[in-house]
Order: sequence, then C-alpha cells, then structure tokens
Amino acid sequence: MSRILEPLRSRYAYWLGMPAEATSDTSDEDPDQVRAMPIVLRIERAEPPGRTALLEAAAAAAVAVCLDERSEAGGEWAEPVNLWLDNRIRKVSRRARGAHWRAVLDLPGVTVEVGGAEVRALVPGLVSQAPKEVSRLQISGSELPMDTPGAAPGGVPVLLLNPDVAMTVGKAAAQVGHATMILASLLPDEALGAWAARGYRVAVRTPSLARWKELCPIEDPEGGWRNDRVVAVRDAGFTEVEPGTITVLAQYPEGGISG
Repeated sequence: MSRILEPLRSRYAYWLGMPAEATSDTSDEDPDQVRAMPIVLRIERAEPPGRTALLEAAAAAAVAVCLDERSEAGGEWAEPVNLWLDNRIRKVSRRARGAHWRAVLDLPGVTVEVGGAEVRALVPGLVSQAPKEVSRLQISGSELPMDTPGAAPGGVPVLLLNPDVAMTVGKAAAQVGHATMILASLLPDEALGAWAARGYRVAVRTPSLARWKELCPIEDPEGGWRNDRVVAVRDAGFTEVEPGTITVLAQYPEGGISG
C-alpha cells in the first residue's frame, strides 16, 4: 500500500462516521496555512472538451501527482505533498485556455489527456502563495453540458457521481480526484502498479438512484470496501453541497485492473 497516502487511509472510516457539521469545522485553522491542490481544466472556447472525459482526466491527474516518484521520501515534491495530506485535503479547480493553459504547463504537476480533454493537477501549496499563473485563473464559469458516455469499460475503477446532487464540472473534478486518492490509499502494491501502468485511468458515470443507495457504504465503510470494493467521498461542504454529502463512490473492478 502507498506510504504517501497513509494519512488518508488512516482517516477514511473515521471521516465517514463524523457528524456532518463537524466535517466543515475550521475554527482551529490558520487561513494563511490553508493548502490546496490546484486542478487546472483546459476548456477552450472554440472546442470545449466533453464533460465525462474531462472528469476522467482530472481523476487520474490528482492521484498521479500523489504517487509520482517525486512525491516519495526525498523527492522534490515530498514536503509539499506530505504537508497537504497531513491536513484538510482540499482541491481547487480552475479553468484555463490559450496562453493561460500553456503557462501552467511550466508549473510542477502532472497533465493527463483523455479523449481530447486535458487536465493538469499541480503540486499542492499554500493558497495564499499561489503563483500568479494559477491565481489569475477563474474558479467558476464555463460549465460543460452533460453527456452520455455509455456503459463503463471493464478493467478500470468506476467513479459514480451522486445522481441526487448537482455539481459544476469544477466541483465534480475535485470530487473524483478525492475518490481516486482514497481508492489508491487502500490498494496493495501490485494493484497500484497495474493501475499506474494504465495511467490511473477510470470511468466516470452517473448511476440510478437505486444503484447508488445499494452501493453507498456510509453506514459501514469497512464493509463497503471488504464486500463491494467501494469507497465513498464525503464532502466538507465548503462549496456547492451541504456538509457531509457523499458526492462520489469509487468501485474497484471485479477481477482487478486489466491492461
């Protein structure tokens, strides 16, 4: 299992069991020390990407930064990644196009492309010290229409968006990034290696409400993982959704990840 993501693994079941109001309590937090991972979505005006492809790219990019060799002990990203993981694991999605997109490519991070959609997840840092290439990018706007991607392929994790909760593409991008990180924190080394070999690819889909309720492990997170290989993302409620909302379920494929 990933040593880098140990803080996330150790908190997972506890976090799901907290009262909703406690998930958003930041009374002990120094605003100048808030850290976040910027998720930069490439959304060109003339040729915007598909929503599903963009979310799949965001999900892969976020976990790729965490499991990059530069994030390992002694690596150049190790300190900022570990400082971020030891606190509230925030992500902030921003949109970029043209020259602004090209500028963020020079910042430390990982770019993932899926079906023509591009996302760059950057190394986490203090929000108050975000580089100008990031701080000038808009957080809201440029919403993408829903699409119909069809059945999920086999052999990759499936990320299920809550069918009862509306989220902008930026919010959803952050949530699927949380999902891949939680999933990676629970996987053994062999499974992580197989997933890495596929570029941490996933399928993002929206299930029926009945299927969502069947799989959601909020009452028994350990059993949900043991029996159904499902983990849940519970949002702190800082933006768009109520505190304690389960936004995404991640299900590891039966039979493991295949090439």
